[in-house]
Amino acid sequence: MSDYSSRKILIGVVTGTLLSSAVASVFALDTHNLLDSQGNPVLTTRPDECVQTPKTPNLPAKPYRICGDIVDRDFDGIFDDEDVCPDNTREEIGRGVEQSGPRKGCPIDSDNDAVPDYRDNCPRDTPLEVSKGVDARGCPRDSDQDGVADYKDMCPGTPFGIEINVDGCAVVIKDETPSVLSGDVAFAFNKADLSEPGQQSLQELLDNTGGPDLVNHLDIVGYTDSTGPDEYNLNLSEKRAASVANYFIGQGVSYDKIDQKGLGEENPVVPNDTKEGRRANRRVEITVTRYNKVNR
Repeated sequence: MSDYSSRKILIGVVTGTLLSSAVASVFALDTHNLLDSQGNPVLTTRPDECVQTPKTPNLPAKPYRICGDIVDRDFDGIFDDEDVCPDNTREEIGRGVEQSGPRKGCPIDSDNDAVPDYRDNCPRDTPLEVSKGVDARGCPRDSDQDGVADYKDMCPGTPFGIEINVDGCAVVIKDETPSVLSGDVAFAFNKADLSEPGQQSLQELLDNTGGPDLVNHLDIVGYTDSTGPDEYNLNLSEKRAASVANYFIGQGVSYDKIDQKGLGEENPVVPNDTKEGRRANRRVEITVTRYNKVNR
């Protein structure tokens, strides 16, 4: 009998405890801060604590900073109820946060370029620079990396590593006199195929220019001596000029940077009345316009 009574008592205690917990949980859901006649929370004697009650004029319930209901979880000095960016990292608040306005509590962005100051390499961009766009570092876009921002670059797309002027355009240097490829060295008699010595001469010229990337333009003109029919000489000079152009293209010079033509026996450098003179006139002239390489 005693054991039975003990079990009844134990069950009653457990049941009562569970019921009390359930009631407390329901009560907590409906508990609000008690408000005074002015609509302000009634404080207890402990800091950041207000009197709680299940029935107050404060319906629906809302948090109060004075009661400790509202916190500053990212410790940026702006309480969460006013913080547009309540979860800033330490890095984000390292340069400070906005104290007012539509971005209150967000990392400061001095130039309004959408790149906050803490990771902005150019935090003082002008409104014009911002309107033209900035890169991920917050600096005015410079697509060709020539040091001149896109919004004032008159020549976007200049090759990397060449000298440019204040407008962002390439500085080019044109040979004052053409390089001369001897016809007798570069070609077999009456042929247009480049010989090995001829190819070597062209490669040396390209190397001295700085390689295909530094070529701005090539002007190639083929000539012959006055021996033979004019039409034959004109055709041969054109083929030889084409062979030279094709060599450069094969080495990486873009075809649209090359002009080629043959002029036959025109423009002799010396009279054709001697063997030496005719040899000098059988030639291909190459005028190079190049970029100036710089380190930047």
